[in-house]
Amino acid sequence: MRSNRRAEKPRVSMRTAAIALAIVAVLALIPVLINLQTSSSQANEEASPIAGAPQAGADGAVGADGQAQGQAQGQAQGQAQNGAAAGDIGTVTEVDKKFLSSVRQAGLWEIPAGRLAQTNASSEAVKRAGLHLIDGHAKLDQLVREDAKLLGVQIPDQATAEQQEWVRQMKAAKGAEFDKLFANLLRASHGKIFAVIGEVRGSTQNDLIRRHARQANQTVLDHLEVLEDTGLVDAETFAEVEAAVTK
Repeated sequence: MRSNRRAEKPRVSMRTAAIALAIVAVLALIPVLINLQTSSSQANEEASPIAGAPQAGADGAVGADGQAQGQAQGQAQGQAQNGAAAGDIGTVTEVDKKFLSSVRQAGLWEIPAGRLAQTNASSEAVKRAGLHLIDGHAKLDQLVREDAKLLGVQIPDQATAEQQEWVRQMKAAKGAEFDKLFANLLRASHGKIFAVIGEVRGSTQNDLIRRHARQANQTVLDHLEVLEDTGLVDAETFAEVEAAVTK
């Protein structure tokens, strides 16, 4: 019995040593396995394409077709949005051009007339009408110059000979004479242009001209009312406007 126990002790020691060696071997393999897994993950990430990024071709160059297509789509969308916002500003008729010229010429003599009313008039109602002319036509004149530039329309830089003559007449008049002359000249002029605005607004295809006609309509209507409020407009002036707009 004693001899058997002595024989088993070496066997147990050898088994323990083998287990210990196996554990050491496994522990030594763990860093190697971790490095292999990390390298594999990095390789997969580099091979996977980024969402939304241009794809490279076989030679590593970015595909030009993909970029060109994206740029073309962006430009098309931008043009569509701009077109929708701008509307039709390309179509300019002869009536449109005449309208812009008329508005420009009106401001070139009616603003000086409004200033003369502040110095030559005796009626407070006439002076008030003059202030409305200055303010209204200053805004219209800025708008007409902007629109003419956008549309490529040539507009005059001076009033007509007839309008210049009206200004000369008012410069020479004072007091009640000026009041009467001012009220009738300006009421006749505004009555005639009022009819032109309606014609333009009804026929134009141009969005800028429509906007301009709307502003001009509001301004001229205001001027008609303040001129009539002077109580100095003659019946002959209304008859003159009626004949001019109905012929």
